[in-house]
Amino acid sequence: MNESLRAEATREIPESEMRSPEYRKFLKSRTWETVLETVHLGIQFGGLKAVDDFNMDIKAGELVGLIGPNGAGKTTVFNMLTGVYQPTEGTVSLCGQVMNGKKAHQFVHAGIARTFQNIRLFSGMSVLDNVKVAMSGKYRYGFAGALFHTPKYRKIERERDAAAREVRSMFRLEDKADLDATQLPYGQQRKLEIARALATDMKVLLLDEPAAGMNPSETAELLEAIRVIRDRFGVAILLIEHDMNLVMNVCERIQVISFGVTIAEGLPHEIARNKEVIEAYLGRDNA
Repeated sequence: MNESLRAEATREIPESEMRSPEYRKFLKSRTWETVLETVHLGIQFGGLKAVDDFNMDIKAGELVGLIGPNGAGKTTVFNMLTGVYQPTEGTVSLCGQVMNGKKAHQFVHAGIARTFQNIRLFSGMSVLDNVKVAMSGKYRYGFAGALFHTPKYRKIERERDAAAREVRSMFRLEDKADLDATQLPYGQQRKLEIARALATDMKVLLLDEPAAGMNPSETAELLEAIRVIRDRFGVAILLIEHDMNLVMNVCERIQVISFGVTIAEGLPHEIARNKEVIEAYLGRDNA
């Protein structure tokens, strides 16, 4: 993309221009607790400002899409929301607690879970054990309990096993419990990664291109699973995805970034016909 188009993409767009009356009405109707909020979030690598003035608030149970062309800064935003990168400006808050300066594992313990573009399962471990490991922070016992298999240890292990089987069954992996996780077909590995994230008992789930590499039937199952997670557990979900059919069908609202700057926010049908979004994806000459 040429420099003139970069300048146009990164210009400051007034809220009155970016948010339609219908969208502003929708935002005001959300009465649930804010679980994830960013205020003027940004990060700079050397002389490059990768993300600038990124503002977002997500309520409990919301399902929000974050889209943009390749290289727009979407995964960089995810990395700041999970402690992988430390922002150079602005704040990230979870349930009112500012998370700036905290490590990635502290984000997980606070209630933020994510999946990655590249699947990261534990090889050499079964499907069920991959889910159970993710529950270690919730089901705890002392060293002596594990060594001597005390009644408390056995009780906690039964509870953890039952919870892991419930999560696994949500993703239709019941008959795969004892298989090595990395031996699953690609689509089922994707679902297992999401199941493992869900098992951390999180408040916010960040999904980074979960449908990548899936066939249409696997994508349909994934869409169903995402809705179940939101409706059954009240988890807030932020989704990065290039499958626009999935995004438009599952997300309640969508935020679009280009060159690290938000260029549009709105309801799915508004984003689908937004001129700024079309130009960002196709280029001004082809839009």
